Amino acid sequence: MTEIKKWYEINNTQEVISPSLLVYPDRIKKNVEMMIKIAGGTEFLRPHIKTHKIAEIVKMQMEFGISKFKCATIAEAELLAKCKTKDILLAMQPVATNVKRFFKLIEKYPKSQFSTIVDNYNSVNEISQHALSNTLKIPLWLDINNGMDRTGIQPNKKALELYRTIHTNPNLIAKGFHVYDGHIHDTDLEQRQEVCNKDFEPVIKLKDDLERSGIKIETIIAGGTPTFPIHKYRKGVEVSPGTPLLWDAGYGAKYNDLKFLPAAVLLTRVISKPKHNLTCLDLGHKSVASEMDFPRVKLLGKINCEQIGQSEEHLVVECKNDNEFKIGDNVYAVPMHICPTVAKYKEVLTIVDGEVTGSWEIAARDQKILV
Repeated sequence: MTEIKKWYEINNTQEVISPSLLVYPDRIKKNVEMMIKIAGGTEFLRPHIKTHKIAEIVKMQMEFGISKFKCATIAEAELLAKCKTKDILLAMQPVATNVKRFFKLIEKYPKSQFSTIVDNYNSVNEISQHALSNTLKIPLWLDINNGMDRTGIQPNKKALELYRTIHTNPNLIAKGFHVYDGHIHDTDLEQRQEVCNKDFEPVIKLKDDLERSGIKIETIIAGGTPTFPIHKYRKGVEVSPGTPLLWDAGYGAKYNDLKFLPAAVLLTRVISKPKHNLTCLDLGHKSVASEMDFPRVKLLGKINCEQIGQSEEHLVVECKNDNEFKIGDNVYAVPMHICPTVAKYKEVLTIVDGEVTGSWEIAARDQKILV
């Protein structure tokens, strides 16, 4: 009986270097379609590109009518500008030389509108001074900390006063709030929704307080992948998922309500069998995200092995059956965390119907493109 080929397998692997990161454009398109469907359209959808950092995926989303994007680095912002996207949010408060680089982006790519986030008076004043010197008005979002405790200002009276300062500054445009709630990762959707709504209450109060004082808050950018299906029901809220485009085994196992398809797969190979029931793959720290406990990847196929050790170039698995693998075997794996994994590669290989059809450069992998 002929074995049915798996969706992730490629026909000719002889010339494919291992480890390599493979992507499947047809599955990415389905993920884009599902993301738009969940968000209720493209009007209030602002996808994050930190997961993939790839121009072809940005352009694919643009073909579906997405015009607003979010990014974490100056290089990612420049990649978006080079793709001729209209609306680019740098969702990392620029400091030191990155403030100058932010203004260089504005100068170099005048057809794109750039904005960024702030959470303190020093940053507001510095950006305002640069704007004045360049005869510009810079759109700013107030970065709100509603429980993540990573960046942002707590939604209290101090936040109200800071937003009022932005609103009244002639060199700035107060765009609204940026609220990333990456601390919310409850597996159960109802429980996740309850926590999300509770943590968002102070944000709503801050908005109401400002509007009672005569300052209208038109837009709030909120959530990441786990919470964007919840925030999409709020009026005037843009959602900014990123992981759904490629998906990963970590989110796939945790969020059963999100039916995105794994669209990025690692091709690795068996390079040694150092001991009975031990197998070593060429998939070390340098090739896959390794900040979490084991497992670091989900091994695809009927593989009964436990990941027990990893170093820079090697991943050691303990198998129940010593005949599970032979030296040189191809092994396919989905990363548990796709975002840091992508950044470890210069390019991804595109796979269509089991064939390698080309490669896409991970163009914003480094800190700098031109600016």
